Amino acid sequence: MTEILTDPEMVPEVLVERRGRALWLTLNRPSALNALNRPMVLAIHRALFDAAADPDVERIVIEGAGERAFCAGGDVALLARRGREDKVLFEGFFHDEYRMNQAIARLVTPYVAILDGVTMGGGVGLSIHGPYRVATERTLFAMPETGIGLIPDVGGTHALSRLPGEIGTWLALTGARLQAADCVHAGIATHFVPAERLAVLRDLLATGEEDVGEILSTLDAPAGESSLEALQDGIDFHFAHDSVEEILASLDDGDDWAQAQAAAIRTMSPTSCKLTLLGLRMGADAAIEDALVTEYRMVCEIRNGHDFFEGVRAQLIDKDRKPLWSPASLAGVSEEDMTRYLQEPESGDLTFE
Repeated sequence: MTEILTDPEMVPEVLVERRGRALWLTLNRPSALNALNRPMVLAIHRALFDAAADPDVERIVIEGAGERAFCAGGDVALLARRGREDKVLFEGFFHDEYRMNQAIARLVTPYVAILDGVTMGGGVGLSIHGPYRVATERTLFAMPETGIGLIPDVGGTHALSRLPGEIGTWLALTGARLQAADCVHAGIATHFVPAERLAVLRDLLATGEEDVGEILSTLDAPAGESSLEALQDGIDFHFAHDSVEEILASLDDGDDWAQAQAAAIRTMSPTSCKLTLLGLRMGADAAIEDALVTEYRMVCEIRNGHDFFEGVRAQLIDKDRKPLWSPASLAGVSEEDMTRYLQEPESGDLTFE
């Protein structure tokens, strides 16, 4: 029997339910591709905290309403419209989201994310830090933040830097999109379950006496052939450099695929590309908490700049797809600029008490 733990007179944006042995979280904004806002972040974090203290909760499951998306990211359009004038709104969203990401990473209770549909940005942060991540044939994964003047945050600098070889660097700089088989190959998804079997999976996660790993193993199926296998050597060769300029120079001397990657990177915010690579290299040896603190410093300073507001305008609001970055080139982004993004914000660092 399903027990609804939310106000029955409202239609909440996060459904919090007890289904047998599981606490079940459903992102409930299907018309917005389940994009996260601050109230949703707070509701999820509170539910995780309560579940961790409840001995009757044996596992936590999170998924998105509808068949189009698990979670397409954070509600960056709102942040772009109001964030420049409203510092508390802008910083508060990232502050609370990152604390939620850290809670997921440190959960003791088994945590299962069902990545059925679009999984980008904030949706990555809701899933990739947990131990079980289930893809379906509808999964579409990306971290496209450099295209909106942001960075692959939500702990992305920590998680992407731990993918095989330089896959994470490639994903972060180009915003490349992955299908299910690629996600399995890269370790982004731990299991593949066809969408037609999700009802069975839900039932077993709610009522099954086996542990989560055993349940997922019984339904795990081949995801198909990954295109990443053929690209891995090229990705590792070109994206191992520690400056965006060196990566581009390597790609420019490569084959058609490599040159296409260079062309994609040159459409992105130069500042975001440099910050992203810096964050990835710093995050490779950092604890999740340290990576999130660095990301928080970066996004707080991003608010003081131009590219985030311009990127969201061009990609999501006006949709002319023609952002005017400032600085417009990598050469215009100095080392002094990079240092500024690593300073503690005036409002203070992110903490996890």
